[in-house]
Amino acid sequence: MANKNTLRIALAGAGAFGQKHLDGLKLIDGVQVTSVIGRELDKTREVAAKYGIGHATTELDETLARDDVDAVILCTPTQMHASQALACLKAGKHVQVEIPLCDNLADGKAVLDLQKKTGLVAMVGHTRRFNPSHQYVHKKIQAREFAIQQMDVQTYFFRRTNMNALGQPRSWTDHLLWHHAAHTVDLFQYQTGSRVVKANAVQGPIHPALGIAMDMSIQLQAENGAICTLSLSFNNDGPLGTFFRYIGDTATYIARYDDLFNGKDEKIDVSKVDVSMNGIELQDREFVAAIREKREPNASVAQVLPCYEVLDRLEKQLG
Repeated sequence: MANKNTLRIALAGAGAFGQKHLDGLKLIDGVQVTSVIGRELDKTREVAAKYGIGHATTELDETLARDDVDAVILCTPTQMHASQALACLKAGKHVQVEIPLCDNLADGKAVLDLQKKTGLVAMVGHTRRFNPSHQYVHKKIQAREFAIQQMDVQTYFFRRTNMNALGQPRSWTDHLLWHHAAHTVDLFQYQTGSRVVKANAVQGPIHPALGIAMDMSIQLQAENGAICTLSLSFNNDGPLGTFFRYIGDTATYIARYDDLFNGKDEKIDVSKVDVSMNGIELQDREFVAAIREKREPNASVAQVLPCYEVLDRLEKQLG
């Protein structure tokens, strides 16, 4: 039974990624998931039963009207993120929206404006800020033991049909620029502590069925002079995922998800960097802590909006 200090969270989007959040939330003291929202009621009820969640629905509005919901985590299709984040804030609920915050800049600005008016916690799932591998590098930068000269990033998938991480058909189309590039553009500005002042992009042919570019190349330069080279592909039939190479003044680091290596491919122990090795759990811990401590979270809408300003510039260039 929940006590009065329990933070009651609803999860919208009971798919592959939503369940990663449910796994993370189970590990955080004083948190109870009270409602889950999904597209198909039967599947949503299955997830609710699996995680012991008392309420399942297909309607976000139904959940927002409940008095046993303090905060919402949105793991819904990209196209719904901004409008649903606005709905949560209007209903007086704190919100964490999975990356990306929006797929156009005006929507992102609208979320920030409403967050400022309400004073509620609104954060975005920029998980790379929380992964221990990237936190390790961040701490080195803060201690002035390392400065980035170049970030070289590859984001590679093999996704010529519209499938999710569980190999099931998706109800929406993923996007290299607004979704996958958002991780790296934000991380580059976060790690350099400097805004992007130059940004260039080129993209490959548009896929006839999916209507999106399957390959993209992006160059960035930060105000402090650091550069970033980002290659993205849905066509890559090889090692999948995102691989980050930090080339700096004192070292080279290679981050592969939660693992970190030096330039000689020797593994660096990052197990003591934070209380967990799971970036999603750490992101959810920050969301919960910010609500309890009445403070701005790391990866707040305000902090990540500059990333979406860069994506907007790149989209106009590609347009």
